[in-house]
Amino acid sequence: MVDYIVIGGGSTGCTIASRLSEDPSASVVLFEEGPRDRNPYIHIPGAYYKTAQGPLLKRYAWEPTMEQDRSDSPTMVQASVLGGGSSVNAMIYIRGVPQDYDGWAELGASGWSYRDVLPYFKKAEDNERFCNDVHGTGGPLGVSDARYVHPLTKVWLKACQQYGLPYNPDFNSGDPAGCGLYQITAKNGFRSSAATAYLAPARGRKNLSVKTGCRVERILMQGNRAKGVEYIENGQRHQIFAEKEIILSAGAINSPRLLMLSGIGPAAHLQKHGIAVVSDLPGVGQNLQDHIEISLIYELTGPHSYDKYKKPWWKAVAGLQYALFRQGPAASNLIEGGAFWWGDKAQATPDIQYFMVVGAGIEEGVDSVPGGNGCTLNLGQIRPRSRGFVELHGVDPKQPPRIVPNYFSDPYDLDSLVDGCMVGDEIMSQTAFKPFIARRHVPEGTVRTRDQMRKFCHQEAHAALHPSGTCRMGQDGDSVVGPDLRVHGIEGLRVADASIMPTLVSGNPNSVCIMIGEKAADMIRNGVSAPLAQAMPRQPLPTV
Repeated sequence: MVDYIVIGGGSTGCTIASRLSEDPSASVVLFEEGPRDRNPYIHIPGAYYKTAQGPLLKRYAWEPTMEQDRSDSPTMVQASVLGGGSSVNAMIYIRGVPQDYDGWAELGASGWSYRDVLPYFKKAEDNERFCNDVHGTGGPLGVSDARYVHPLTKVWLKACQQYGLPYNPDFNSGDPAGCGLYQITAKNGFRSSAATAYLAPARGRKNLSVKTGCRVERILMQGNRAKGVEYIENGQRHQIFAEKEIILSAGAINSPRLLMLSGIGPAAHLQKHGIAVVSDLPGVGQNLQDHIEISLIYELTGPHSYDKYKKPWWKAVAGLQYALFRQGPAASNLIEGGAFWWGDKAQATPDIQYFMVVGAGIEEGVDSVPGGNGCTLNLGQIRPRSRGFVELHGVDPKQPPRIVPNYFSDPYDLDSLVDGCMVGDEIMSQTAFKPFIARRHVPEGTVRTRDQMRKFCHQEAHAALHPSGTCRMGQDGDSVVGPDLRVHGIEGLRVADASIMPTLVSGNPNSVCIMIGEKAADMIRNGVSAPLAQAMPRQPLPTV
């Protein structure tokens, strides 16, 4: 028996496990289904194109709506490695806007306003450039400027300014509008993942056990109290029990799945699969949100992008630069520049995020170009109104869940994305780019009108891989956890990961997941409980 069990070694789980184990009197075990983060590609920023497509990802099919009529079989990927998404993502450090968190508080997540969460962002951060009211230094998570910026990124930033976007030196100041260079989660030229930032310094603690390659299959319940977990390790089934609490941090896909497999979720759905109902919580698996993105791909007039480093000679040069000096392309995250701007001018804050990808084929699902030299303008609608759900296909824990994102079920999301594409294409048409752009490759040059771009987006948009919201935090009967992250009606169990977000933040969510981990660990160590809900959750049904 241990004091705390943390399920999921992603950004939030690593943070919580490390912080709880700072108390030498508390014993902590962290479970991660994937391997340790020993793959060398994880730690080299420029190897992001490897981690974004490789075996450290677990793929889940998602169901398109009938209106999308897709010919492919789209998948959503989740990291399966210690550190979770922070070990395989593009390292872009974005928090969203203050209005995101103030909106959470208005929806019933008291104590999660921007003023409440800002101290935890700062506590986590060790920023190499900023030290002010909104940025911290000395925290575990390295945040830095990319050590190398490709010349084409600078050309794109000039084009943005020619179009009319102001230059923004800090997207995380509270006002992200404009174009600029992203800061990334890196330190001394290496990726700073939740595993390297939080777990690596804790490896000498005897009270922390990190178990990788272990699949947790269900939470063991005694009445309405979570007592332990059942897991598979090396093909053998084991059980372990928690004296104090179990913290579920398996992500927006697997946290609701594990709750449902354990009898916590919509009663009718559980009974349909023959699962004994411990607690009827209809919100489990609902409220699924994700950013939806589209890629505009351009053929270049010559070797003006990172694509030239696909050739062995140039790849060797980049490797030598990095090995000797921690400089050059391998020290870049390959997506150095970006922008936040409006598709819908009626919004108070930007609703489109741009990523200048200095190459074609760097990210999975993006095609190469004729001649082999290209660049990609990736953009996403960052405040989606569409809502989907996650549910079980069956009772077998090895069976993947059913994922129905319902992208574009609210037409606002598609309209906004089309607006973003029209603006993005105009940026790429500015005079700063004329010596470098040969033509637009995707979509074809014949796609010019708004209706044509709408059809392209509807058919080709892809998941941004930022799922959230499926164990929504709140105080009403359809929420899953309270503001203290305790599961309604269940003792000894909290959920802490992207699934608790009432609404998805306006940008990349990795830093937010780490903030959630910092705040959750603080609440757990200080014994914080939520105030009584305004609307009591449904009462648990007797076990059947």
